[in-house]
Amino acid sequence: MIPIGRPFLDYVLSALADAGFERVCLVIGPEHSAVVQHYTVDSRPRRIAVDFAIQEKPLGTADAVLAAEKFCGSEPFIVLNSDNYYPASALQALRETFPPAIAGFARSSLIADGNVAPERITRFGALSIDEAGNLVSIVPRAGDPPVTDGEVYASMNCWLFDTRIFDACRSVTMSPRNELELPRAVQLAIDTMGMKFRVVRLHVPVLDMSTRGDIASVEMKLKSINVRV
Repeated sequence: MIPIGRPFLDYVLSALADAGFERVCLVIGPEHSAVVQHYTVDSRPRRIAVDFAIQEKPLGTADAVLAAEKFCGSEPFIVLNSDNYYPASALQALRETFPPAIAGFARSSLIADGNVAPERITRFGALSIDEAGNLVSIVPRAGDPPVTDGEVYASMNCWLFDTRIFDACRSVTMSPRNELELPRAVQLAIDTMGMKFRVVRLHVPVLDMSTRGDIASVEMKLKSINVRV
């Protein structure tokens, strides 16, 4: 809800509508009633229907996905961070892919056209991709980044799932950070459930607003965006 002329989340919802999505579920904590008030009373979206799921405790991203299980039903669905702005073209490319899949963003584009400085790029895990174009693993920042066709592709936590991911989210164990993490659930699904995640390789930027220090650069990049929620 950080204001970039209007709530940042408006930009995210507008991009989703531009990409052809009709319904979205915001996973929020029980204390986030202001978000519900904004999107159900103060500024109800017209182009995309907004539902809510409550994550009772901040146990991690895999737990957040489970909170939205009822909303998803039996349909494929995408999962993304609400503090990142993904171009509509990237979201549409993922929507048009057979699930499951992950959007892989070229590091060169994140640096050249996004707001990620070169010294921060290793914050985002690099994708190890097999010859068939499927995800093998996400290499953490300390690892040697795998190169695919001359490029390193990063995970910006933009996924396309089918319902099998819920079993993986229920089965994943706590990470060293004491969280139920979605990337670990995906790795579990790859290693033990036979799931193959297609990597949709993209050469477009993502705007990352994971800290308050990112606000100014994100605001500058979003000036030209026409928001229609």
